[in-house]
Amino acid sequence: MKKQFYLTSTGRAELQAELDALIAKRSTVAEDIAIARSQGDLTENAEYHAAKEEQSRQELRIEEIEHILQNSALIKSPRSGSKVQLGSTVKLKGEKGKTKEFQVVGTVEADPL
Repeated sequence: MKKQFYLTSTGRAELQAELDALIAKRSTVAEDIAIARSQGDLTENAEYHAAKEEQSRQELRIEEIEHILQNSALIKSPRSGSKVQLGSTVKLKGEKGKTKEFQVVGTVEADPL
């Protein structure tokens, strides 16, 4: 069973932009690998190993984003403001009278603690 991800339209656009940037960067990383490979012995070539690690990280992130986008549902703004649910905007008032506003989003978009 595939996991369903919930994204706002903004979150979906940000992930798509990141994916596009990573795909565009593929050729640069491939060039870095080719340049490092041309320097000779690969067993002790730190530049080559760093470029291969970067390529691996990049490809894993591309795969992760593609998986999220393929298995995502768009969070729509709730119709009523009587209960908190995905897509709701919540305003909290602190003891000193300061108000903070939060939007309830899925795990992919949530800020880490």
